[in-house]
Amino acid sequence: IDGKKTFFLNNKTSFEKSGDKRFVSIAAASILAKTWRDKLMIKYSKVYPMYGWQRNKGYGTAEHREAIINYGKTKIHRKSFLKNFL
Repeated sequence: IDGKKTFFLNNKTSFEKSGDKRFVSIAAASILAKTWRDKLMIKYSKVYPMYGWQRNKGYGTAEHREAIINYGKTKIHRKSFLKNFL
């Protein structure tokens, strides 16, 4: 898993800092996950158009942060994102 160890999965799982730079399997998984998430955010942008997710994909852009200030959080906002923002 790419990143520092934050949980236990099993004894066969290892966590690798900068793993996407060192292992092609982690890099490929990162690309697939980002592509899937970007498509999901485009779908959510139809439900919550005021956040501009079709453009910012939920990243902490000025547009996204301003929308949170103006409209509040949604049930799909990640608490970890909001913790760093608010």
